[in-house]
Amino acid sequence: MMNEKPSYKSYQRLRVRLGLGFTLIGLAIFILGVRPDLFGLDRSPVMGFVQISVFLIGLAFVCLGGFIAINVFWNGYGKSILADIGFRLVATGYVICLMTGLADVFGFGNQPMPLIPYFGPWQALGVMAGTVVIGVGFLLFIPWKQNPS
Repeated sequence: MMNEKPSYKSYQRLRVRLGLGFTLIGLAIFILGVRPDLFGLDRSPVMGFVQISVFLIGLAFVCLGGFIAINVFWNGYGKSILADIGFRLVATGYVICLMTGLADVFGFGNQPMPLIPYFGPWQALGVMAGTVVIGVGFLLFIPWKQNPS
């Protein structure tokens, strides 16, 4: 009894739980970055560098958790070309969010570097566009057809 290996299904369950755990932790970190007043931590009327960084880290955890959880449903079979494109779209969408969210820090935003970074409407639009790309990528990554047993 002690030498029995855990079944493949238990590893799948563990990976799904791990992915969902990463996603929920990422969602909490994302909400902390976007709305720190919900946690009693709001100290500034504008969204600055720390808040932008925190919500981008939360978004990274959401993307990683989603990838881990959805990857289990491929069940060891080879991924389709659409799934590969979807994975790359998730990564590209995150890079779009990262670059537009930190545009002022990188020097191509509205506030040059000596000024305090500011999350403006154009940056918000870029982060929303990146999030849409992430969503489309996850939709393409889902195995829609039943794999043969």
